[in-house]
Amino acid sequence: MATLKRSSMIGAQTLLAAIGEIADSIYRAGFRKLVLMNAHGGQPQVMEIAVRDIHQKYQDFSVFPLFVWRVPNVAAQLLTAKELELGIHAGDAETSLMLSILPEQVKMERAVCEYPRDLPADSLLSMEGSLPFVWLTRELTDSGVLGDATVATKEKGDRILESLSDGWVQVIKDVHKFRQPGNN
Repeated sequence: MATLKRSSMIGAQTLLAAIGEIADSIYRAGFRKLVLMNAHGGQPQVMEIAVRDIHQKYQDFSVFPLFVWRVPNVAAQLLTAKELELGIHAGDAETSLMLSILPEQVKMERAVCEYPRDLPADSLLSMEGSLPFVWLTRELTDSGVLGDATVATKEKGDRILESLSDGWVQVIKDVHKFRQPGNN
């Protein structure tokens, strides 16, 4: 299997600038709420910095840096504990979702199971969570997969997708009702 090459991900400063310019444009158009919905690692922290700066600039602008997987969903009922902790890229959940949404794009005969290698043992530090360490995907995996795509199914994907959709409906309702504290 080929080793991962250098990522083509944009830098934090570029992302901050792009989010800021988009927010400026949306604010000038008269909107006072903006949801930034992210589904990829590496951006949540940058988005949180961006929305703080945006809200500092426009105190009547509510901006929400939200992550797809943080809404209530059934993944914990369908995935193993190891997958829930370490299956964060192209593993069971994401591959199951793709089998539900775009099954013709998924090549299950090429699915792999690869969990992060060389993680700190007996440590409070983790890849994600309260006490994270910095890491790059290529440092943890040869294939690009962090998880077990070999056990993915369309049925799991259907259930996860429905629960994520239900969770996002509730979030959108909550955003609609939201009033910024101190601006009522």
